[in-house]
Amino acid sequence: MKRIAVIILSCFAAAAFCMAGNHHNLRVISTGDVHGAWFPESYVSPGRLNSSLMSVKHFVDSVRAAVGKDNVLLLDAGDCLQGDNAAYYFNNVAADRPHLFPRISAYMGYDAIVVGNHDIEAGHRVYDRVFDELAGYGIPWLGGNALKADGGTYFPEYAVFQKAGLKVLVIGFTNANIGAWVAEEEWEGMTFCPIISRAQSVVDRLTAKENPQIVIMVVHSGTGDGDGSQLESEGRDLFGTLKGVDLLICGHDHRPFVIDEDVTDLVDGGSKASMVGMSSFDVETRGQRVLSKTAVTEVVRLDKNVYDKEMEEEFRPDFEEVKAFTLQPVGNLEVSLRTRDAYVGMSDYVNLLHRVQLSRPGVQLSFAAPLKYDSEVKSGQVVFNDMFTIYPYENQLVVAKLKGSEIKSILEFSYDGWIGNGDEHVLKIQNRPDERTGSEKWSFVGRPYNFDSVGGLVYTVDVTKPCGGRICIKSMADGGAFDPEAFYNVAMTSYRANGGGDIIPLGAGLSDAEMASRIVAKDKEIRMIVYDFFLAHPIVNRELINDESIIGHWEFVPAEAAGKILEKDMELIFGDR
Repeated sequence: MKRIAVIILSCFAAAAFCMAGNHHNLRVISTGDVHGAWFPESYVSPGRLNSSLMSVKHFVDSVRAAVGKDNVLLLDAGDCLQGDNAAYYFNNVAADRPHLFPRISAYMGYDAIVVGNHDIEAGHRVYDRVFDELAGYGIPWLGGNALKADGGTYFPEYAVFQKAGLKVLVIGFTNANIGAWVAEEEWEGMTFCPIISRAQSVVDRLTAKENPQIVIMVVHSGTGDGDGSQLESEGRDLFGTLKGVDLLICGHDHRPFVIDEDVTDLVDGGSKASMVGMSSFDVETRGQRVLSKTAVTEVVRLDKNVYDKEMEEEFRPDFEEVKAFTLQPVGNLEVSLRTRDAYVGMSDYVNLLHRVQLSRPGVQLSFAAPLKYDSEVKSGQVVFNDMFTIYPYENQLVVAKLKGSEIKSILEFSYDGWIGNGDEHVLKIQNRPDERTGSEKWSFVGRPYNFDSVGGLVYTVDVTKPCGGRICIKSMADGGAFDPEAFYNVAMTSYRANGGGDIIPLGAGLSDAEMASRIVAKDKEIRMIVYDFFLAHPIVNRELINDESIIGHWEFVPAEAAGKILEKDMELIFGDR
């Protein structure tokens, strides 16, 4: 917000304008998508530092020291309770004790936090508990578009703060698309409405009620393209239409982003506490009247080597407790699991996921995708920490009945997001960096965690043909016939079953209601099923996870031509990394 917004005064007020006003300087620092990055130290690699909230604490305290604690507002845009061992441990293992996240938030001096979709994914037993504990510290957890049946909000929609001598209104909304990704029982008692349909009326109502001098909206929603096409990414849609908002803070898509313009600024500070958003407001007032207002907004990259040592010591016992839990031995792995191998064909990593899912009662086929862009579990002893690399998300296993023809359509849809039609490339890649994955030059157009293959089938993917004609299903894994008219029990993640990645609604053409009627079983979290698999098989080798009589076989064809181009594509994406 670069231009000074001058208030047009009445004749009476204009006569007094020459009198000196009061000057206020407010700093608004924002984080988001921290995903449990609370500690600077690795659980498994001594001496290796990670970006963490402890670096954020050091930075925030340096700003507080420079401008005064009462002149700094610290906000978070959500996704706090998932993504790291510590978050998992305090969600599920140490569930009878105060949660670590509210304690850390209070220690850091957060003023308000917004609910993210992965916070809801943790389930009522976790986020209701965290909500109460945050409230005990005086920290509101906002989510004004999570609506109850009576029209009220499940979470507060706003909070008001006195900072830098100014009255600051903070409005918070969570992601509108949660119902499409998260199992319904996890958000029982609420629905999620689009932010864009609610935001302006809330701003108008609360501005009239509270008469603030600064209005900030924090949304757990990606920036998007501003064309109204992405329910999960409404940031630029809001930015292009909102009136009466000084700063819009976004999260969810892990994309550092800033727009510093005339009236409203927009900022997304990225993910994993490696950066923060910062807005510096200069405001002139007389009484409650704002005479002028300017702001400069930026994304600040933090140095992960510079962090709050006192905070580290304060939470050292928690770190050691989590570390001891996550380093407990699980079994032995005789083959390394690399996610990048999954982009060019069958891989030990995805085959393990298929093998695990196909081991569940009644399951005939399995959907699985590489869930981390580029990670590896090396052969040797496996500890519980490796379960987070193999399966980073808290997704349930869901079993649904799908028709053979629907499975074929899903495969066509999935590979269309994965491969292209050109002669120059097999993989659907683009010559541009991707901050979310760390790709410095070439990157995937789609998100690799949506590159599903099917376990339990024998099929080929013809890279020379267009979508609709690429997949040739030859048989079931055991050699039996695959029938397009028959129904099969298919294992998938709760994210998939709820429409995540559009593979079910667009690939299979099934509505939410129809898909709900197809679900025949809900199992526990897939990470724990993987854990159980290792306990049942103390030595996991290539023969076990690649048994084609169980997981089937698939490949890109024609093999010789595809292989050469795939090799070049992978070199473009990964280079020597």
